[in-house]
Amino acid sequence: MKNWPILAMAIVLEVTATLALRAAVEQPWWAIVTVVGYAGSFVSLSALLRMGNPIGVVYGIWAAVGVALTAVVASLLFGEPFTLTMGVGIAVVIAGVLLVEDGHEAPAADSIEVPS
Repeated sequence: MKNWPILAMAIVLEVTATLALRAAVEQPWWAIVTVVGYAGSFVSLSALLRMGNPIGVVYGIWAAVGVALTAVVASLLFGEPFTLTMGVGIAVVIAGVLLVEDGHEAPAADSIEVPS
């Protein structure tokens, strides 16, 4: 994964859009930020895929970091609870993404061969 700045932008846009969606409950004009944020995030993700980045790695990192950041920032901005169980769950998701990324770069000898 070489295009970290683009992935970071996709994550920030997605988290911003999700938090704006929550803010739109009280002030509907935040829905505009939601639409723009999600659109920008998906444009960024598609750019990463066009650059040849594997979808499992890109989507996994985007989703895991997005969930973690959204939970943390929502607790700070909106006073939503952040429990130990949530923290453990986020850690498990991040560990899973790291395993997917590590498995993607494994040598061909580690792959499973299907007999003909």
